[in-house]
Amino acid sequence: MIYRQIIRTGICSAFLFLALTSSSPAEEHLISVLSDKEPVVDGRSQGDGWNLAKPVTVRDGVSDINITLRSVHTDSFIYFLVTFPDADESRQHRPWTWNDNAGMYEVGPEREDCFVFKWFMESDPGDIHIDSDEPHTADTWFWKANRTDPLGYADDKIQRLVHRKLKKGAALKSRTGKTIYLQRLGDQGQSAYFDRIFVDYQGPVLQRFEHRIPSGSRADIRAKGRWKDGFWTIEFSRRLDTGHFDDIQFDPEMTYVFGVSRYEVAGRRPDQKTTQPLYGAGRLSGRLLLSFSR
Repeated sequence: MIYRQIIRTGICSAFLFLALTSSSPAEEHLISVLSDKEPVVDGRSQGDGWNLAKPVTVRDGVSDINITLRSVHTDSFIYFLVTFPDADESRQHRPWTWNDNAGMYEVGPEREDCFVFKWFMESDPGDIHIDSDEPHTADTWFWKANRTDPLGYADDKIQRLVHRKLKKGAALKSRTGKTIYLQRLGDQGQSAYFDRIFVDYQGPVLQRFEHRIPSGSRADIRAKGRWKDGFWTIEFSRRLDTGHFDDIQFDPEMTYVFGVSRYEVAGRRPDQKTTQPLYGAGRLSGRLLLSFSR
């Protein structure tokens, strides 16, 4: 079976031929259902038309947990509901911890809970993983329990994986040993947080990040998470078409390639010294498909 679709993004507009054969691995297919009721993005998932959406469950290979996804949309917005198990609610991120011997603040081991959507922005739906041999551009949505959730947002960034050196690009090795470069930049506008620096002693532990209302393309994604009884529930919303070049633009007539990750997709080794030993080891759960139902 062959899907012939047109993908419209802020970067390209092209024909997509996605061939599914009996020899291809099965791909989970998330259907966003048309709803006349807009969900309230508060992390509660009570009512709001979510019962119309068929759940899709994917396996996160790094954290070894199941992630359940649902989606609904209106004529203007798309919504996602995400649930996954987590024994602990981690709301702190790299707090400043006073070292009395050194007489200075150091970064503490606490790391926040994160969840990531990665949307493929190329005309050819290839390998979207961080260790891919294939260059690609992706729209990435980062929900962060400490840095973005308090104000009800997810961070909006654009990620490029290329074969040439890039400004602010990190050198990585692909799965076949090739040198590739990862660049991940915030979208245009102001982020939902910024660093605070402390020199003089003001207490044993201080919050490193201060919140502020994001602006521009960086403020496209509303998101709110709630942790209860060993599970995170996170709701996302975004305009179908933001009008920004650094975002993927959704057309209900089209099909889109994406992936999700419980931990941030950072292209670095796990940091065993943190409170979350898998922090920084993000890998997508696999290639997923999104389409729209009316």
